[in-house]
Amino acid sequence: MPTIVRFYELGGPEVLKIEEAPLQEPAMGEARLRVLAAGLNRAEALYYRGQYLEQPQLPSRIGYEVAGVVEAVGEGVDSKWIGKSVATIPAYSMNEYGTLGKQAVVPATALTEYPANLTPEQAAAAWMQYLTAYGALVFYGKVSAADFVSIPAASSSVGLAAIDIVRDAGATAIAVTRTSAKKDALIALGAHHVIVSGEEDYAGRIKQITGGKGTRLIFDPVAGPYVETLAAGAAQESVLFIYGGLSMQPTPFPLRQSFRKGLSMRAYSAREITTKLDRLAAAKKYVFDRLADGRFVPKIAKTFAYKDTVEAYRYLESNAQVGKVVIRVS
Repeated sequence: MPTIVRFYELGGPEVLKIEEAPLQEPAMGEARLRVLAAGLNRAEALYYRGQYLEQPQLPSRIGYEVAGVVEAVGEGVDSKWIGKSVATIPAYSMNEYGTLGKQAVVPATALTEYPANLTPEQAAAAWMQYLTAYGALVFYGKVSAADFVSIPAASSSVGLAAIDIVRDAGATAIAVTRTSAKKDALIALGAHHVIVSGEEDYAGRIKQITGGKGTRLIFDPVAGPYVETLAAGAAQESVLFIYGGLSMQPTPFPLRQSFRKGLSMRAYSAREITTKLDRLAAAKKYVFDRLADGRFVPKIAKTFAYKDTVEAYRYLESNAQVGKVVIRVS
């Protein structure tokens, strides 16, 4: 009997349990995978703590992002998927389709093949981060070679994906990190500049880096009071995308800077891309092509065994990683 990861109460990583579950048959429009690897996301840590955009319906499965092999499909799904190596696009609710475990049933629309040069671990570490950054920076932001782009929490998997996308566009990637511990790693992974926000004057450094121009795009998962500082370094007619609330603090609107600069601040979710099939098709091609030719290489911070799922999430929550935390399931 296959096993899955499930939790019965809210709390920290210790609430997660690996337990046996009957083999699940896919319903109409669904597919079942034999899972090989899973990529962990901050959203999942917020989810099992009850701090995510949706509340878990207990008991709940968990997991957005896996790679594996299609074993079965439901009615209305092309049988040619069976036997293919695929990854999942995080375009569904974890209340309906948690994926972490030996088996995962997902909507067939969430399946994507991945380039043959990727391992299952890399495939499970690619789609959430690159699609999230793509939506803000490419689809909405129209990033171009003339742009300076500010990337707070740059050592996260999404932050590193943003650096790759900015570099691919010929623009200048400015990584922002709280301490100097990750500065050298961020430079090695492609950041043109690194600002240590806990030690440096952000606005002053931005002025120096950009020659006084400021950053046209800001891609921030932290929110909270620091948006005032980010706005102080923004260019005329700039956009501040907020795609998370890691600070867990109220987020002010930088009104004075917005009036003075014509700055826009908007909340952004990857679901704006992943739930619209035309947008998703273009995004998948963009990411697939760059994974296939080596322009994008997912950075895996650490890989854990399936039995060490709780430790993997503890490591994710430690913020010690640079890149993606991955579980090797099979």
